[in-house]
Amino acid sequence: MYNLVIFGASGDLTSRKLIPALFNLFVKKRLPQRMNIIGFARTAMTSGTWQNQLAETTRKYTGNAGQNEAHFDTLWREFAPMIHYCTGDITDAASFQPLRRLLEELENGADASLSAVRLFYLAVAPEFYGTAAEQLGAAGLAEETPNRAVRIVIEKPFGTDLTTARKLNETVHRHFGESQIYRIDHYLGKETVNNILVLRFANTIFEPIWNRNYIDNIQITANENTLVGRRAPYYETAGILRDMFQNHLLQILTFVTMEAPSRFDAKSIRDEKVKVLQSIRLMQETEVMQNSFRGQYNGYRQEPGVKPDSITATFGAVRLFIDNWRWKHVPVYLRSGKGMPCRTTQVVINFHCPPHSMFQGNTEQMPAAHTPLLQGNRLLLQLQPAEGIQISFMSKVPDADMHLRSSELLFNFKDQFRGEMPDSYERLLLDALHGDASLYARNDEVEAAWQIIDPIQSVWDNGRMPPPELYNADQGGPDGAYDWIKKFGQSWFDLCPVV
Repeated sequence: MYNLVIFGASGDLTSRKLIPALFNLFVKKRLPQRMNIIGFARTAMTSGTWQNQLAETTRKYTGNAGQNEAHFDTLWREFAPMIHYCTGDITDAASFQPLRRLLEELENGADASLSAVRLFYLAVAPEFYGTAAEQLGAAGLAEETPNRAVRIVIEKPFGTDLTTARKLNETVHRHFGESQIYRIDHYLGKETVNNILVLRFANTIFEPIWNRNYIDNIQITANENTLVGRRAPYYETAGILRDMFQNHLLQILTFVTMEAPSRFDAKSIRDEKVKVLQSIRLMQETEVMQNSFRGQYNGYRQEPGVKPDSITATFGAVRLFIDNWRWKHVPVYLRSGKGMPCRTTQVVINFHCPPHSMFQGNTEQMPAAHTPLLQGNRLLLQLQPAEGIQISFMSKVPDADMHLRSSELLFNFKDQFRGEMPDSYERLLLDALHGDASLYARNDEVEAAWQIIDPIQSVWDNGRMPPPELYNADQGGPDGAYDWIKKFGQSWFDLCPVV
């Protein structure tokens, strides 16, 4: 028997992501046969009312399952009976007693010989994470028994800095063991992020050259073409570093640079990720000023809830170094921005140029979109959208003596696999139900990430660094970001639209 309790059941995350993901899993017959979904929120309603609301939002936000309306209705009628609702306030201890009784009622109605799993999902505002953990503990809902497993899923952001992350860890650990805690980052549920591990460790052609001897630099970009909009009150206190770098970008970095785990299990994978994060060189103030750049899109200060003199960055670029044997002296450039020309998340592996070239002066000039030229081979991992892999290499121009040009080999998931790519929440929810924490962050992993980001955020906040450079939405970020990376002898790889 599996019981998934969603706190914040009436919120946007539940209707847009969680329930559609669960419905898609149901359609694919991947959910456990004996399962209940229990919503918990302050809004007073019946289970039937919530089922009807979710039918409309799930119809809107699912992929293939919602394309045929009659087919959707049939599937929803089969899915809806597992949905229940419990009205309650997360700050009110008394509200947890009806929830406890509902769980016991659902479990007592099942075969007593079956084990039970209770999964509590905190789809609530970050300030309620600690409160929810304490209330669950006080109500006895965090206790495991030989026949019942209990897990808690906590959304990002996990703290706003190292101090608050440690405090939240302490609060949650008072009631839940580390093995029960699942800190979710939806980027790690993406098929293409997981494919990084397969690309590296299931193919012998890449791993021998995946090191400082062959790789010149690594670029990881996560750009969004939307503006902050109604997230402005949160974003004003977070900024681009807390919103994108501490979690998403550093998580991708660990997959790209980690050593091969001894086996594919949660402990082995997370051990290697932590080793990478602990090897990243921490920066002093002068190093932050040299190795980071920030910008802000024009109009951000007019967003509701933003201070008129705000210096919150909506664009950021950071240069990091990993002080270990494999990556010594290889710069890793992280970049993310709002209001960019296109939405894209990608990893670019730039290889060294050949140590000697006999073909100098014999290269064909390529269009500007493909510059810079002759900077070694390039491996592009396009994580979203248009998920795929592109390898750039030099080739001879036909019928043109010994003239060279840059050419590409392209693998696109859409061309190889039918149907839509599954939403990342599908993989992560299924893993949490089955107790697989491989794609979830561990406490030491979260704290190591904050140790990297905190010194940068501190310098950005202390007023001794130039204010963010303004840029117009859709222009590709601030012009200064291109000058900034150029001083290191590098240039950003930009290709919009994506592969």
